[in-house]
Amino acid sequence: MTQESASGSPSNRGLSRRGLFGLAGAGVIGAGIATGTSFAVNEVGAAATSGAAPTYPFFGPHQSGIITPAQDRLHFAAFDVSDISRDELVKLLKDWSYAASRMTAGQGAGDYGAASGPYDAPPDDTGEALDLPPAGLTITFGFGASLFDARFGLADRRPAALVDLPKFPGEALVDALVGGDLCIQACSDDPQVAVHAIRNLSRIAFGRASLRWSQLGFGRTSSTTRAQVTPRNLFGFKDGTANLRAEDTAAVEKHVWADGGWMTGGSYLVARKIRMTIETWDRTSLREQEAVVGRTKGDGSPLSGGSEFTAPDFALAGRADAPLIDPTSHVRLAHPGSNGGATILRRGYNFVDGNDELGRLNAGLFFISFQRDPGAQFVPIQLALARNDAMNEYLRHVGSGLFAVPPGAASGSFVGAGLFA
Repeated sequence: MTQESASGSPSNRGLSRRGLFGLAGAGVIGAGIATGTSFAVNEVGAAATSGAAPTYPFFGPHQSGIITPAQDRLHFAAFDVSDISRDELVKLLKDWSYAASRMTAGQGAGDYGAASGPYDAPPDDTGEALDLPPAGLTITFGFGASLFDARFGLADRRPAALVDLPKFPGEALVDALVGGDLCIQACSDDPQVAVHAIRNLSRIAFGRASLRWSQLGFGRTSSTTRAQVTPRNLFGFKDGTANLRAEDTAAVEKHVWADGGWMTGGSYLVARKIRMTIETWDRTSLREQEAVVGRTKGDGSPLSGGSEFTAPDFALAGRADAPLIDPTSHVRLAHPGSNGGATILRRGYNFVDGNDELGRLNAGLFFISFQRDPGAQFVPIQLALARNDAMNEYLRHVGSGLFAVPPGAASGSFVGAGLFA
């Protein structure tokens, strides 16, 4: 598939005039440069390219940004839909899909770009990504439970797996960081490219949807392919050692991709903003840190012995017949064997949002997971952690969202088309 076929022709795929110029003075819109690279998706969601920088196509059976090799940077955004009609909502999704297909291919968000077009109108691309390659940009869209109300006639189309998350013990959610009708996850190895994507999609939505909350992330905290090394979180420990990998196709099919109606081939995204009490952790002994996690800080091996990828032995006892891996350790409680086999695909990021009013770092983990059924996968894992995890002393959950991520869009169509069929 070439970039041109991914994007469609300007005559029948262009943004609506409202999408381009609505309430004109508000505007900014995104940029990029067409590279002329041809690409094709391989079995792990990566792209075969003729250039050095990876490019991932927007159109396909699944949305990119799920099993795609996790990029280094994130800009995540949740939106509230304005008082618009069902047809206008569909048009927004069409406009977003068209712009996303262009930006992921290294093109500008609109047909003209940042530096051309009608001189007395705002450019249809903001321009900060001019001269930058897409750097593996993926743009992933999701629908929140609040979208399925009486406004758009979608109440009977809400999938059963799009549950209302329970109130977990100890969480301290901030209303301004919870929920949303729509979400967009933009990932790239260049932070400016990821920000550019959200900025331009927000501009395109002007008058139709408004930003509810957003989050910047850096330093991926999980690996989604075998070629990636296990990264470290802000506690300094390797994170996501036992994560699902794209190459585990049978496990991905079982645990990640949804099945049923318009969501077949989609997934469910859980986002949790988790504040870390960095200063307290930094004054904790290495012995205690390792006991809380259940792994060594150096090479990430389980405290029961071996190397990073050695299966933990939770029955192995040490001094005074105490288990080498504490029953309240994070590794023990998060393990599939402790949760009826529940498994998720993690795709989180570190964040630092400056400091709070007491001068402490406002930092932590922006947790993202994808799963086939959050009620059967994420919820039991998080309940076990919230009730007993020794790490809770150093964590506070402040933001939350659950979104239905529809399957990928066919070329010439738009993301979520099956919902409105």
